[in-house]
Amino acid sequence: MRVLEARTGTAFALVAGQTVSFVNTHGQQVVDTWAFAADDPGRTVCTGMTRMRNGRIGLGVGDLLVDTTRATLLEVVADTSPGAHDLLMPSCDPVRYRELGAEGYHANCHDNFLAAVEAFGAGRPPLVPMPVNLFMRVPVEADGSLSIQPPTSRPGDQVTLRATEDVVVVASACPQDMAPTNGAAAVPADVEIRFGEAPGA
Repeated sequence: MRVLEARTGTAFALVAGQTVSFVNTHGQQVVDTWAFAADDPGRTVCTGMTRMRNGRIGLGVGDLLVDTTRATLLEVVADTSPGAHDLLMPSCDPVRYRELGAEGYHANCHDNFLAAVEAFGAGRPPLVPMPVNLFMRVPVEADGSLSIQPPTSRPGDQVTLRATEDVVVVASACPQDMAPTNGAAAVPADVEIRFGEAPGA
């Protein structure tokens, strides 16, 4: 188990069959999540292909996270949360915080991804991919508009993913404190990451 501290990112490897659980320790903390094939950083989870594969804009148990070639990298095998996860919004970045009125540098998921991959020592995708935003609630209104609403996740809720091949996973405890992304109080929090062994390991 490791603790993903608020506002920070991390990267780790999973072998085929191994699981990782993201535990929303305090509730309402969004976790921007990415994955790419261990032997080919260009094969990243693609949220567009994932939406097409599963036929919906969110995620549920049994859904697959697929790459740009439609190959499966991860499967959702358990989810104790109410099930609100987002596949539409990009990761926050320095420009987003400037637009919101932040003065000076503000921690962000875009830079957390880059720092985590560099620290891990793996090759990285040529661009920061669109993330899978675990626990993020972005309802689509009747007129097609989107709004960011406080998550419905509760303390202790968790999502478990299983690797279908060897992958590198990157996660960021979203630093957003200028919008209700991480709840109405907008206070980023720590998240627990728990690992399960692959069958036969």
